[in-house]
Amino acid sequence: MIPTVVWGTGNVGRAAIRAVDAHPALELTAVLVHDPAKTGRDAGRLAGLDRDLGVAATDDIDAVLAAGPRAVVYAASGDLRPDEALADIARALRTGAVVVTPALYPLYDHRSAPPEFRDPVLEAVKEGGGSLFVSGVDPGWGNDVLPLLISGLGTTLDAVRCQEIFDYSTYDQPDSVRLLVGMGQPMDYDPPMLLPSVPTMVWGGQIRLMARALGVELDEIRETLDRRALDTTITTRTMGEFEAGTQGAVRFEVQGIVGGEPRIVIEHVTRIHPSCAPDWPTPPDGCGAHRVIIEGRPRIEVTVEAADEGENRSAGGNATAVGRLVNAIDWLVEAGPGLYDALDVPLRPAAGRLGRKQP
Repeated sequence: MIPTVVWGTGNVGRAAIRAVDAHPALELTAVLVHDPAKTGRDAGRLAGLDRDLGVAATDDIDAVLAAGPRAVVYAASGDLRPDEALADIARALRTGAVVVTPALYPLYDHRSAPPEFRDPVLEAVKEGGGSLFVSGVDPGWGNDVLPLLISGLGTTLDAVRCQEIFDYSTYDQPDSVRLLVGMGQPMDYDPPMLLPSVPTMVWGGQIRLMARALGVELDEIRETLDRRALDTTITTRTMGEFEAGTQGAVRFEVQGIVGGEPRIVIEHVTRIHPSCAPDWPTPPDGCGAHRVIIEGRPRIEVTVEAADEGENRSAGGNATAVGRLVNAIDWLVEAGPGLYDALDVPLRPAAGRLGRKQP
């Protein structure tokens, strides 16, 4: 069994605890929390399970890392605190642990990461002998292993389009939805996530990964952006009211230009309510999905819907991101020290888990 720590118990951390507990090769040995109210609580309860796991949450980072865990699932957010997240991850790497995380967007494609992100990781790996794999859902499997796998089913390939189409009222992270993405803000508000070059910072690595795997040279990466206002005031179940005239929908693309044409495209269509921008692409049931479209011969379209925590699509997306990461831990342990990306780490069958229920 591989002693494994889950660092953080938010939207991603809850799913990570469940995934580690369910994995036949992993043993949950510690859970790190920041909120004093969670300290001492059992990990199973924090994860939404109806049973105890016998692991009490702690905020003592020094003690947990001093115990020498073999793996760390870093589930704390890096959206608003990238420097702190990088420092935490480097600290874990220095203990020799395998670290998996969705937190650091520049490291999804570490080959193109700026030195201020890549160098501290490489130094920590060299010093401690750990390894790092950064991935998620989008960015993540929705625009790396899935489209690349499907592209191999075609005869000719004209373009690859990866879409995330979501109702963000299901995403239980108000700061990200309202402040980073700008839902419910006046239309003259500049959402940090949508500022010029930021989408490329987040998703450009995925464009480069796909280009590298497909053997094509990128001319450049471009961005497009469209925003729509709410026609009427709406009230959401999880995040309250969003006023008429404020931002209610966002659509943007990060485009990989090949031969002067957008050939590799990552598109996001995000709403706070289905009534906003009804002419834009919609998921099959109105809640949320990830879709890959291969333009070529044949034309191939695959839509993936995931749900968890009471049929919540955002929670389902988080769970698939966690699955990709946690299921890679035993492979990374065998692979040895290093900095890995999605083209290095295989997506494998869930061996030993078919029909196996968590006790």
